[in-house]
Amino acid sequence: MLIPRAPSALAAAAALAAAVGLSACTSGAGSSSAPASSPNASAPGSPGAAATSGTASAQSEASAAARSDAAGSAAVVPTAAAVSALHWQACPGQLAGLRCTSLQVPLNYADPAGRKITIALSMAPATAPASQQQGVMLVNPGGPGASGRYLAAAVAGGISAQVAATYDVVGFDPRGVGASSPSLSCDPNFFKGVRPNYVPANAAAEQVLINRAKSYAAACERRYGWFLPYETTVNAARDMDAIRQAFGVRQVTYYGFSYGTYLGQVFGTLFPGHVRRMVLDSTVDPTGAWYQDNISQDYAFQGRIEAFFAWTAKYDAAYHLGGTAAQVQAAYYKIRASLAKNPVNGPNGPLIGPDELDDTIIMGGYTNSLWPAFAQALSAYLDNGNSASLVAQFQEWGAQNENEFAVYNAVDCADVNWPRNWSKWQSDTERVDRTAPFYAWGNAWFNAACAFWPVTGPAKPFQVNGAGLPPVLMLQGTLDAATPYAGAQDAHRLLPTARMVVVEGGGNHGQSLESPADACVQSYLNTYLASGTVPEQPGLVNATCAPTPDPVP
Repeated sequence: MLIPRAPSALAAAAALAAAVGLSACTSGAGSSSAPASSPNASAPGSPGAAATSGTASAQSEASAAARSDAAGSAAVVPTAAAVSALHWQACPGQLAGLRCTSLQVPLNYADPAGRKITIALSMAPATAPASQQQGVMLVNPGGPGASGRYLAAAVAGGISAQVAATYDVVGFDPRGVGASSPSLSCDPNFFKGVRPNYVPANAAAEQVLINRAKSYAAACERRYGWFLPYETTVNAARDMDAIRQAFGVRQVTYYGFSYGTYLGQVFGTLFPGHVRRMVLDSTVDPTGAWYQDNISQDYAFQGRIEAFFAWTAKYDAAYHLGGTAAQVQAAYYKIRASLAKNPVNGPNGPLIGPDELDDTIIMGGYTNSLWPAFAQALSAYLDNGNSASLVAQFQEWGAQNENEFAVYNAVDCADVNWPRNWSKWQSDTERVDRTAPFYAWGNAWFNAACAFWPVTGPAKPFQVNGAGLPPVLMLQGTLDAATPYAGAQDAHRLLPTARMVVVEGGGNHGQSLESPADACVQSYLNTYLASGTVPEQPGLVNATCAPTPDPVP
């Protein structure tokens, strides 16, 4: 499962949307200072240097880069006519302060005059003088299935103000997602109530879960059989190029997280000449899409959850869940077993069983910023029988969005063909479960509909080839669970112009725009977006940063 982007950035997004307004350059809580004027590309980044570097150098680099690009490139900056053709209006609700519009694109690019669908867009416009502007930056938070319109504000408020002012930062809901049309929903009741235990007790229990997966695939076919063959990453990349064309520019900058890095790799392979710059934060292994990538995740998530257990044990005086990681783990499974027998009730009946607990705590594998709240909720439930905190954490982090789930399945199942023999899924999951039990079965059921999906994808994953791309900046933590480090380096090998900044010991999913910010990572990011400069050290590790510290209770 790839859907969640780093939750700390998600939590800040709504506030950033309000704070950024139309200026596109108001710093938010997750923003860092300006980049160093001349970072040492062959040495690890220095958070201290990043924190003290002046804003004038960033502004001058951005201005120089913009002037150079404007002189040498046709229509890097959108023309007024092209922008007005998109009919931008003020965004409503949580996106207030941004501009919004929509764009019709072909359902099937092989039939461009045929049926159309709609892509919803948002924008934090550039505010720098035209001579300093650097054009359109498309941003995507991941998924597949995650809404991307909020990310325009998060990026504009999370990078340096001087750099943000030079870009039109454009978020979009990919086809099938959120405010785009159609917005997929196969079974609105799929996640209502307490679901059958992810870990089947016997063959009959497993068959119940198999039948749920079959039913979900069938429901998607009934409702959206006309749409499913075209809900692919390749078509989402073509939609991005349609957005570029609507702006009337020859090239765009792209900044993607998680699954968004795979979307970027596909876009860059199909349209290398249309890429000006590209940032890939927490990179998907394109060679494992998607069955093998999910198995790799299981092992990596086990490591991150064990790190959470160890952290909780370190603060046993605060949480009373055990003084060792093993004791905390035992406490967790005691809670899980209790919820299997007696789920926590919500306003409309049973709300949290073992699946819902797992779906909540797995988010701690994406970011350690959630560890204190999760440990407190587990402690209150186990020690005091108080479920209020557990309910609050579930509602904030564990509750599933069925539109996201529908698009996740539609894209992954159509991108490449999955095993159609359930016995393979069963044997592989049982093997993984022996050493990585935390989410082995949960992840299997999250993807199980692909075993029965009505669309048969290609036999092999899309072949990424980054040979024609300009310098690409990759940001990667070595302990990332959702996009494991080894797979990110597989992607690096397929992107010969890419340079990777490695956060050694970093386990959060998403290394930039974090709160608190990693000043070293932000320095490399801002410098690259300002001037196109990447680290020059050769090899697969081109620069290193230290991770931000673990939280305290």
